[in-house]
Amino acid sequence: MTHFEIELDKLQSVLIKIGTLAVGQVGESVKALLFEPIEGKEVKKIEMKIDKLDVKIDEICQSIFALQQPVASDLRFIMSSLQISNEIERIGDLAMSVIKRAKNIKEKHDLIAKFEIASFAKDIELIAQKTNECIVLRDEKMIAEILLLNKNIKANGDRIIDKIIDEMKSHSKVVVSGTNLVIALKHLERISDHCSNVAEYVYFVVNAKIIKHDKFEDLNIDTIE
Repeated sequence: MTHFEIELDKLQSVLIKIGTLAVGQVGESVKALLFEPIEGKEVKKIEMKIDKLDVKIDEICQSIFALQQPVASDLRFIMSSLQISNEIERIGDLAMSVIKRAKNIKEKHDLIAKFEIASFAKDIELIAQKTNECIVLRDEKMIAEILLLNKNIKANGDRIIDKIIDEMKSHSKVVVSGTNLVIALKHLERISDHCSNVAEYVYFVVNAKIIKHDKFEDLNIDTIE
């Protein structure tokens, strides 16, 4: 292998590592929301690892640009890696914010059951997992699945949030917990958006085309099963 090929492999490897760490953070944030509040120390350690890997990706890309002249396909991968790394870092930050909010939600289990939040939260875990797999496999059908899942997550999230707000208007005692819950759900929605953005960057790497505003017709597939 040439030095250039080694650097590209290293870049892909670091991307997979940072994605895997982010999936773990999302899982911890969902656990904190659905079950008991957790200590943020371990998650903070993961966040610091993600930040270090983000810097590592910048360094690898700078090294490649300084010493090599990448062809179009490699250039797309390098440029997209920088963007993907930024998206993943934001996912980690949002996951940490969810964990902090979860500590301030009283009578959490009643609210979660009443508004069917568990299913919504599990979809967040799923889209994070699919996104990390997408980075590895660069599979176009998986990209489409992520975009569709994000669309459904946003619709479900908005529906749940509207119900919580109605509950807060009717029962003042849930205002504080309801507010923290709404903010946590908004953070989870944003995590889903960042996952969708990652999928779009992967699509660009594969096809040299940009998906505009989650338009499925931009994808070269007929249906999503």
